[in-house]
Amino acid sequence: MKPAPFDYVAATDLSEALDALQEGGSDARVIAGGQSLVPMLNMRLARPATLVDITRIPELSRIEAKGDQIIIGAAVRQATLESWPDLADRLPLVRAAISWVGHTQLRNRGTVCGSVAHADPSAELPLCLLALGGTVTLRRRRKTRTVAARDFFQGMMSTDLAPGEMITSVSIPARKQGTGYAFREVARRHGDFAIVACAAIARPDGSSTLTVGGVADTPQTLDLPADTTGRDDRLNEFAWHLQARDDLHATARYRRDLVRRLGRTTLKEALSCRD
Repeated sequence: MKPAPFDYVAATDLSEALDALQEGGSDARVIAGGQSLVPMLNMRLARPATLVDITRIPELSRIEAKGDQIIIGAAVRQATLESWPDLADRLPLVRAAISWVGHTQLRNRGTVCGSVAHADPSAELPLCLLALGGTVTLRRRRKTRTVAARDFFQGMMSTDLAPGEMITSVSIPARKQGTGYAFREVARRHGDFAIVACAAIARPDGSSTLTVGGVADTPQTLDLPADTTGRDDRLNEFAWHLQARDDLHATARYRRDLVRRLGRTTLKEALSCRD
């Protein structure tokens, strides 16, 4: 199929992009990598009147370290982040997860912020952003606001993004000394959407968090104390709380078992990686 007709704006600066989005309102969409949007256009599941291309805007194509935050612009491709020299040192959780994001061809075109905006509950980058306590910076013509990832993701492919607004960057806290990070995933094939994905963070005091994607409508987090007594019971209760459903890829029971087993393994790995 072919997409419905639309106007195309190849913005060369942020002001031009924001003006086009303001004028288009709810009928305007941003395109950068297009790995999610283009198939939706072709199947006519999305029918925007205007597409605003942001790939020619230099300020949106940067990865910057500012203090303890890593700022990733809206036009930064996943492959660019994957090859960033400081990734393993500054964002070890993202480094562990990013090779699971689609396949090489998709990462060469897809953007980090595009995955965040799409908000697929099985996607790895939104999971990491939420697990690490990251934020999303949103701009419109006369207003900028910053939203915590836990508030930005509102449901399956549903976010706090308003008409006339675009993501300009995401900010992710860098690695903290003495903290361990681990990521594990089960998918039908490497690079497919996760059946269950787990991101674990173990702190110096022994407390930890486990964030799980692929089960609920948004990634969900379990906080665990340093005392490991009853940890398996907590994982079991957490798995039931996620209310997994049967679908084409896995049964609810299989997903619950994965949350328990994969979660336990991921937490142990994070605890062993503390430095």
